[in-house]
Amino acid sequence: MRKIVAGLFISLDGVVEAPETWHFPYFNDEMAQVVGSQMADADTMLLGRVTYQEFAGYWPHQGSDVEMADFMNSTPKLVASTTLDTVDWQNSTLIKGDVAEELAAVKEQPGKNISITGSPTLVRSLLRDNVLDEFNLLVHPIVVGRGKRLFEDGFDQIPLNLVKSTTFSTGVLSLTYAPAGAQGPS
Repeated sequence: MRKIVAGLFISLDGVVEAPETWHFPYFNDEMAQVVGSQMADADTMLLGRVTYQEFAGYWPHQGSDVEMADFMNSTPKLVASTTLDTVDWQNSTLIKGDVAEELAAVKEQPGKNISITGSPTLVRSLLRDNVLDEFNLLVHPIVVGRGKRLFEDGFDQIPLNLVKSTTFSTGVLSLTYAPAGAQGPS
């Protein structure tokens, strides 16, 4: 069975918005290896509307000489949106109905992981609907102070199990969590 895996750059204060403004000073070979491994383990991208529109406005216009452009453009993309009517970026499919139900069916199909980049609203809904299988968080040692956070006030408690942790030389923590399910924390 395939897994849905969210990979997020996150600040110490939980901000996931606009990592391009605070993340790059911490990017090194250790992080590149983790990100590359997550990409290699996936054959489908899952995007929320905002992330899809940002990516679709940039990646289709990048040639093969731009790092990651071929991967971003050729990888199948599932786009979860209640407001979009069409998706034009190559290899993109719009999911408009019951996202959790449709993704549960996709997870049953053969293939590698389904990776989520960014898309915190989608990540929260999939966690709440018990469809998200894993978080790969790269926690940066910086307080950003403002911006969209992964979890907003009012989100119900959901216990998670730490699956793996690594500390990079930059102070970034690579943390992998999986929902603990009905059994609670272990």
